[in-house]
Amino acid sequence: MALIVQKYGGTSVANPERIRNVARRVARYKAMGHQVVVVVSAMSGETNRLIALAKEIMPDPDPRELDVMLSTGEQVTIGMTALALSELGIKAKSYTGAQVRILTDDAHTKARILDIDQHNLKKDLDDGYVCVVAGFQGVDANGNITTLGRGGSDTTGVALAAALGADECQIYTDVDGVYTTDPRVVPEARRLEKITFEEMLELASQGSKVLQIRSVEFAGKYKVKLRVLSSFEEEGDGTLITFEENEGNMEDPIISGIAFNRDEAKVTVAGVPDKPGIAYQILGPVADANIDVDMIIQNVGADGTTDFTFTVHKNEMNKALSILRDKVQGHIQAREISGDDKIAKVSVVGVGMRSHVGIASQMFRTLAEEGINIQMISTSEIKIAVVIEEKYMELAVRVLHKAFALDDA
Repeated sequence: MALIVQKYGGTSVANPERIRNVARRVARYKAMGHQVVVVVSAMSGETNRLIALAKEIMPDPDPRELDVMLSTGEQVTIGMTALALSELGIKAKSYTGAQVRILTDDAHTKARILDIDQHNLKKDLDDGYVCVVAGFQGVDANGNITTLGRGGSDTTGVALAAALGADECQIYTDVDGVYTTDPRVVPEARRLEKITFEEMLELASQGSKVLQIRSVEFAGKYKVKLRVLSSFEEEGDGTLITFEENEGNMEDPIISGIAFNRDEAKVTVAGVPDKPGIAYQILGPVADANIDVDMIIQNVGADGTTDFTFTVHKNEMNKALSILRDKVQGHIQAREISGDDKIAKVSVVGVGMRSHVGIASQMFRTLAEEGINIQMISTSEIKIAVVIEEKYMELAVRVLHKAFALDDA
């Protein structure tokens, strides 16, 4: 008998029939003798509907009251899921985040989990209940309802699995696992049987949308076994996200996957003095405005000046440009400040890079053969990311997928 936490996303609980399908799947696990905790998101589209309603009242809604509204989406789903299980003759009980006491900080709309009181859940599990828990929400020390930000139900599922010491946390979604890249871009993309947490974290941070990055970080920190499965297929093992690297197997691929991201923009500060402290003078005001910076490059200085380039989220490019022009350009005597939102980031990821040389040169040669110019490069121990023109992104992903033999079964 195992303790399993199953998380179902919005598309998996989009209507009553799909909620019945979830209940039938849970019933099968219960029939095998397993203890099951079910974490559900709001029904597909419901969170966006609630945000739109709030904005009709107040264009920039108060975060505390917005959380009160948003938390109702999951509350509807837990009730319906518990009812569907009861209809199948299974003892089920629903819990809001506050009823479990998922304690968070007080950062409304983007709270972080601090602690989980698992006492009531464990008691109900021992009494034969399926516990149905609202994802995406918690409560702060003062009893205020909080939400965890987009994709927060994944984090709830992993956090509950960690708190309860679950044998596995299963993330059910509209895909049947983690693929070598997006099958909509490369039809030959393959589902991976397993992938390491390190690789999944890099893929998530580089643009892969299968799992929310915070949930992967949480799972890695607390050693929670994660499995990604499809809620629309009866069979299949999905993809296991694991800690073990298969060392020494000559047939293991060097590269596990290729991620891409269209959501970044490039900002260049040209003609800045080549002296200590300039990077801080440029990036300090950007950081103060809560703008996340991803890749950074600085050219070799010539004539006492250099060019400094970094990437930000596309939605924040104009804000970053305004800050630099208003607060930085005159102060450091930069010649020009410019932005480019027609870029894309493409990354190859694999733990095999640690023990294999030539990955970077193969990547660069493959792109060069297609006439694709590389504008920026960033590397880590298991990742190489490049910035290219957005119009070449899909071509780059396809040729790299083939070059690293990810098409091969």
